[in-house]
Amino acid sequence: MLGRLLGRLVHRFLKKRRKIAEVNLKLCFPDMDAQQRSAMVLKNMENTGIATFETGMAWWWPEWRIKRAVGSISGLEHFEAANKNGKGVLLLVPHMLHLEMLGRVLGTHTQGIGFYRPHNNPLMEYFMTKGRLRSNEFLIGKRDVKGLLKALHNKKVCYYLPDQDYGRKRCEFAPFFAVPDAATTTGTLLFASSKKCETLSLVGLRDKQGKYHITIQPAMAEFPSDDENHDVTRVNQRMEQSIMEAPEQYMWLHRRFKTRPDKDAPSYY
Repeated sequence: MLGRLLGRLVHRFLKKRRKIAEVNLKLCFPDMDAQQRSAMVLKNMENTGIATFETGMAWWWPEWRIKRAVGSISGLEHFEAANKNGKGVLLLVPHMLHLEMLGRVLGTHTQGIGFYRPHNNPLMEYFMTKGRLRSNEFLIGKRDVKGLLKALHNKKVCYYLPDQDYGRKRCEFAPFFAVPDAATTTGTLLFASSKKCETLSLVGLRDKQGKYHITIQPAMAEFPSDDENHDVTRVNQRMEQSIMEAPEQYMWLHRRFKTRPDKDAPSYY
């Protein structure tokens, strides 16, 4: 497959990105030996190459082709339950490499609201927006907090990705896999605190036949609480559960642990 070949080229020539993935895996899975870690990094790079083509598929494929790629979608009853309760859904999703395809696949049943960072390049922004609107009702820029709260109030399903390191501002240091103090955004709690919202999470993977499987997990009970660190730890646990369904398909190339509690501590990378 061309995607895997591209991924192998990335593995060979983009040594900086390869190192980031290696460091992340070593931190998250300290019991994984060097041989296992190297094999996982190679698989992850292959999936990165595949994701390049998946993005094009997600942005350009017609609906009938997307439907043929659907393996299974379960848990939609949790959306229906929230709607009957007069609430929107804050859907927590990890940065899986095939994230764009997951959006299209879920969009065959439920069109959501994308909360995203606009691209700096106007041409890329045009294509990205046009492609994502094939499966999203509309998009909201990441600085438009009021816009997302309004969408939740209007009983929309809103995607939110809380699993990356967004810096020291508005974060708590909480466990993420074996790392005890990963910088974790508290933005999730801001949106989840809306009385018109239930917080759910998504598990998504691609199988060996190229079919996509999505499971919507039940709403998080008594969330958020008055303990921010406890709450973001629960969010991280949901993300871990999702990632472990197909860890080789997760975006390990991101510097997930660049922000450390001690500003003077040496970088992991």
